[in-house]
Amino acid sequence: MSPLRRRSSLRRHSIKEDLHSVASDLAADPGDESFIQLSPVLEADPEFVEEKAWPPPLPQVADTPVTDDLRAMNGSKVSDNGFHFHDLVTAKCDIFNGAWVPDSTGPFYTTSTCRSIEDHQNCRKNGRPDSGYTHWRWTPHECELPRFNPERFLDFMKNKSFAFIGDSISRNHVQSLLCILSQVEPALEVYHDKEYKSKRWYFPSHDFTLSVIWSPFLTKASIFEDNDGVSTDIIQLHLDELDTVWLEQFKNFDYIEIAGGKWFLKTAIYHENNTISGCHNCRGKNLTELGFEYAYQKALNATLKFITSSKHKVHTFFRTTTPDHFENGEWNTGGYCNRTGPFKPGEVNLSDIDAVMRKIELEEFEKAAAKGLKNGLNLRLFDTTNLSLLRPDGHPGPYRVFRPFTGKDKNAAKVQNDCLHWCLPGPIDSWNDLIMEMLLNG
Repeated sequence: MSPLRRRSSLRRHSIKEDLHSVASDLAADPGDESFIQLSPVLEADPEFVEEKAWPPPLPQVADTPVTDDLRAMNGSKVSDNGFHFHDLVTAKCDIFNGAWVPDSTGPFYTTSTCRSIEDHQNCRKNGRPDSGYTHWRWTPHECELPRFNPERFLDFMKNKSFAFIGDSISRNHVQSLLCILSQVEPALEVYHDKEYKSKRWYFPSHDFTLSVIWSPFLTKASIFEDNDGVSTDIIQLHLDELDTVWLEQFKNFDYIEIAGGKWFLKTAIYHENNTISGCHNCRGKNLTELGFEYAYQKALNATLKFITSSKHKVHTFFRTTTPDHFENGEWNTGGYCNRTGPFKPGEVNLSDIDAVMRKIELEEFEKAAAKGLKNGLNLRLFDTTNLSLLRPDGHPGPYRVFRPFTGKDKNAAKVQNDCLHWCLPGPIDSWNDLIMEMLLNG
């Protein structure tokens, strides 16, 4: 069965059953960086395509009810289907409802003016032949979104700290922000962990500290993978214990952006109350299959409950899931991403797995935001899912490594295709426009 048919065939079966099947395939992912998939190259250095074809619409999951309390709390327009309620920055405009429009200005930085771009996201340096993906800008339908102003951002963050907590998508975002800010003031790297996954930078002229904390599950986890993503044992995930790597630093932060991600699709054994409660995709272990959605809900609930109950009030942005853009297969069936332009709104739907993750996120956010409001906490929904869904052209693809096709039999070569993370510069730079608008006008 072709990958496209397999996706559309989910209409004829239980969504939950098929989600577990697809997630089980993805759980075998050999790569680190949340998902960096190994895909065969079907042709010699495949051409970057222009057409907008995409798999047929996928089934909808159950609606998430949106309460009057949430509407009142956000002071914003909310759609009753539960998939588009946003914490709006003004009473007039939903900055997450829009489209990507051509932008002749281009990016704030280049691969030569920013030294903090990690090799895996340095697409142009690695030989990606096109650059059009850097000339689009996210534009809300109902208002003008100001371009990110690094000087104003640094002034706003004077004597403050901002931490991004999550997996490598959070690190991807921090690198984008760092590249822009460094055009105004060079940052000093003052800390990194052993694997360079968590880092901290200091901007001395503004006494501003920027951090990224690698915590892919947000809760305590024993992970047995090397830097190439090769696993030697099953992840042990403690759903009722928060990860101390960010918990012990929490009191130091004024602002945080926090997010879960696709690490929850990996094979894992779940622990609660110091007892194994079940697992995801743990065939042959004689354990209850609870599914990734069980763990995702539990982890987000525990995380947001701590944040909204803490005496230390941190301005919190809760970022929603980031879709990947594999076409014509998954990571292990020849999938790749080689488009050169964005989709228009309505041309593509979320995958089943992303829709389920998003539903859980919105439900947990609604509960946490209501509690935060009562406790004097500013909890904001940073809803990047839809705008990310529309950018299949912004991923490294095979260009996560330098000149991936050089010296190889291109028709038979296998390279790693990254269809989840973002090229730098690239679409993720627009996330900073949104963050700044929410900070200054929210």
